Amino acid sequence: MMAGDGRTLTHIDASGEANMVDVGDKAETVRVAVAEGFVRMAPATLDLILKGDAKKGDVIGTARLAGIMAAKQTSNLIPLCHPLMLTKVAVEISEDRALPGLRIEAMAKLTGRTGVEMEALTAVSVACLTIYDMAKAADREMEIGGVRLREKSGGRSGDYKRGDA
Repeated sequence: MMAGDGRTLTHIDASGEANMVDVGDKAETVRVAVAEGFVRMAPATLDLILKGDAKKGDVIGTARLAGIMAAKQTSNLIPLCHPLMLTKVAVEISEDRALPGLRIEAMAKLTGRTGVEMEALTAVSVACLTIYDMAKAADREMEIGGVRLREKSGGRSGDYKRGDA
């Protein structure tokens, strides 16, 4: 079973048991991953958030911070992820009137032996959940969606960019 060839599961050994991949022999390279997602909501909820009138406070600022903190905790949340020394995590949140709602983008970066896709995806997921939590009093019908890896670079498997990105 070749790890990372796109046709096998790298975290399952020959007997079907879960295991943490040994990355000790991999070369250290700069690795970057970008993930995205959204929270769809009523237009009035979006206005409430953008005006800063949510009862729980600054929704966007809090969600951005929650996403950054979550990326740093990924190995504690996802069982077979390696603890990483991230050198950069950025979370951007922007309004999208067409949804209507907020779009979230997270970038994670390091120089190391394993990728940062899970950290970027975790940052987006927790930022979305934080937005939901902080605005649920105004809109319980919000929808979280579209959480996906948009692109990644570095490592043996090379660069990746979604076809629709």
